[in-house]
Amino acid sequence: MFNDLSSPAALMATRRSGKPRDLGKPGPSAEQLDRILTAATRTPDHGKLGPWRFVIVPEDRRDAFHALLERAYRAERPEAGKVEMEAVRQFAYQAPTLVVALSTPAHASHIPIWEQELSAGAACMNLLIATHAEGLAGGWLTGWAAYSDMVRDAFGQAGERIAGFLFLGTPTRELEERPRPERDAVVKVWQG
Repeated sequence: MFNDLSSPAALMATRRSGKPRDLGKPGPSAEQLDRILTAATRTPDHGKLGPWRFVIVPEDRRDAFHALLERAYRAERPEAGKVEMEAVRQFAYQAPTLVVALSTPAHASHIPIWEQELSAGAACMNLLIATHAEGLAGGWLTGWAAYSDMVRDAFGQAGERIAGFLFLGTPTRELEERPRPERDAVVKVWQG
């Protein structure tokens, strides 16, 4: 259907999420990451509030990120066993590039918080589409860490929320097509 992958429609139709554990090196270069993040900021934003931001976790800070996750997990689940802690470790070291997306709503604004949160989600989606445009793949995860105040406080502050952990890299296996809703199940024409 889409032969020209430089078209926006083809880009959207061919984008697939990569499982972060299956994303290897190389990740985006510094120049690619700059383009990806610049594209991510070109998102619908009622009131021009920029109610989101991104924090890059450099590769040389992954040990510190792992230590943070481990402290936060143990604080919430002191009885955690070896298998759980191994899952925490694996989460920290997935994919070569990690960007933490934060929803940072302007609570004093007249713009509804819901619209600001939608803008943060749109910024994350733009980041994933731009990653695909660069010939790479991304995976957007949340999980317990996105809801941990201790983890959030390492990247933001009260009133902010982690919108997701965006892992970027090169797929080490073919990206799978996943079930999508049938168009007619999710698209209707309003009849008034």
